[in-house]
Amino acid sequence: MGRRLRVLSGRGHEDLAVRICKYLDVSLTDVDIHAFSDGELRVKIQENIRGADVFIIQPTQPPAENLLELLLLLDAARRSSAQRITAVVPYFGYARQDRKDQPRVPISAKLMANLITTSGADRMLTMDLHAAQIQGFFDIPMDHLYAAPVLLEHFMHARDLDRLAVVAPDVGSVKMARAFAKQLGATLSIIDKRRPRPNQAEVVNFIGDVRDRDVVIFDDMIDTAGTMCDAAKELVANQGAKRVDVCATHPLLSGPALDRLNEAPVGEVVVTNTIHFDRHDECAKIEVLDISQLLAEAIKRIHLEQSISSLFL
Repeated sequence: MGRRLRVLSGRGHEDLAVRICKYLDVSLTDVDIHAFSDGELRVKIQENIRGADVFIIQPTQPPAENLLELLLLLDAARRSSAQRITAVVPYFGYARQDRKDQPRVPISAKLMANLITTSGADRMLTMDLHAAQIQGFFDIPMDHLYAAPVLLEHFMHARDLDRLAVVAPDVGSVKMARAFAKQLGATLSIIDKRRPRPNQAEVVNFIGDVRDRDVVIFDDMIDTAGTMCDAAKELVANQGAKRVDVCATHPLLSGPALDRLNEAPVGEVVVTNTIHFDRHDECAKIEVLDISQLLAEAIKRIHLEQSISSLFL
C-alpha cells in the first residue's frame, strides 16, 4: 500500500495551498491555528496523518508568526507519526543573511535551516533562493525550484524579443539574469551598485548597451523596490532604454515599495504568488503570475519518487 499524500498549510498563504490541492486533486488537511490572548500560537492537526507523506506549505515572510507556524506544524506532524514530512517554503525568509559579513552578526539563514530541520522536516522544497549556496545549510534533502518557466512564458508572449534586453540589478543576480536572457534570446547588461546601509542602494557603474531597447530588470525579490526603481531611472535617463519592466519571483513589497514603483519609469512589475499579495489598488502596474502548478507538480514527483530536475529541461 502506497503512502497517503497529505497537504497542510499554515496561515502564511492559504490561497496558494488551495490551488496546489486543486491541481493534485486532494483535499487540504484540516488544521486549527489560533492565538491565545497574549499572542502565543496553538496548532492542532485535526485529521489522522499517521504513516502519511505530509507536505506543509508555508512561506516564511514577516511577521515572525509565519516561521513559528511552520515550526509548530512540523513538530505536530512529527509527533503525529507522519512517515515523511516535507517543508514546502515558497519564499525562504532570512535568506539575505547568509554569511558573516560584519563582526558580531548571526548567520541567520543557517539558523533558520537548523530550526526547520530540528522541528521535524525530512525534506525541504523552496523556490528561487536569494543565494543558492543556502542549500548547503540544510542537512536534509532540498529541492530548489525556479520560477523562470512561468516568468519566461509571460515575456515570450508579451514582448518583442528582437529588441529585448535583460538587466541584472546587481552582481549577485547576474547568474539568474544570464540564464533568463539566454532563454529569451536577449542581451544581458549589469548594474554595479553599492549598498551603504540595509535597504538602500546606489548605482555606481553600468555594463552593457540598452539604447532603444525594451528592458526587463530581473531579480529574485522586490523588497522596498529601491534597487529596482534606481535601476529603472538609470536605464531611462542615462542609458536610453525605450521601456523598462521589472520582474521578480518574491513580492515582499514592504515600506515605500508601492509608492516608489508608482513614481518610477516602470511599465509592468511581474511577480509570482510565492507570497500573498492583494494590494493591486495601490499599484496597478503589478501583474501576479501563478506558480501553484509548478509547486504542485514538484510535490507530486516527490511523492511518487520521480525526478524534479526534469521539470526544467
